Amino acid sequence: MSGHSKWATTKHKKAVIDSRRAKNFAKLIKGIEVAARNGGADITGNPTLFDAIAKAKKNSMPADNIERAVKRGAGLESGGADWQTIMYEGYGPNGVALMIECLSDNRNRAASEVRVAVTRNGGSMADPGSVSYMFNRKGVVLVTKISGITEDKILEHVLDAGAEDVTDLGESFEIVSEPSDLVAVRTALQSAGIDYESADTSFLPSVSVPLDAEGAAKVFALIDAIEELDDVQNVFGNFDVSDEVMASL
Repeated sequence: MSGHSKWATTKHKKAVIDSRRAKNFAKLIKGIEVAARNGGADITGNPTLFDAIAKAKKNSMPADNIERAVKRGAGLESGGADWQTIMYEGYGPNGVALMIECLSDNRNRAASEVRVAVTRNGGSMADPGSVSYMFNRKGVVLVTKISGITEDKILEHVLDAGAEDVTDLGESFEIVSEPSDLVAVRTALQSAGIDYESADTSFLPSVSVPLDAEGAAKVFALIDAIEELDDVQNVFGNFDVSDEVMASL
């Protein structure tokens, strides 16, 4: 879990500065549109939209792109697609379990493209339910490490808000809660003046598969191929990678 979180955080930072920026923007825009469609355009009453917009801003998305995405999603402007959330399950190298979350307006295209990406990169698709039981849906907030912010200080502010665990990931702290407590945890951080990197619901594994450098490289290559697909929003895996292996990669 920690290995996956560190890797995801590293990729998040990398995506801002490399050629994947445009693709990253497209995924963020989809998230904003869906949040606005499901809960309306007012961020004060739609915490999911608040977090989606906050993430877009962290990724330096222009304000007018964000505003148009909100309007499309809420039906205030034409052009919004009927995005549907679709979950696929599969296995990667070394028996790593994968949950693949898509937002698509074409189920057949999404299923076909995900299958091809998985099978061509050393993985296999799995039947619904055969992998998901190994994961728990959780709220996850990442806080970047800066001077004066310690694990104890974060715990002090988020424990009463429903936080279950705070983990030191090296460059950041990961705060885990029930999805229903995510807004309260994020709000507690804001009230304490602690800036956070992201606040999302995520699938965290109940059991993790440790990977060596060779296995990690294969799994990361597979996830890279899956994440290149336009319909894919997130990929969750039950692998754990040590600091030593992460450094070597």
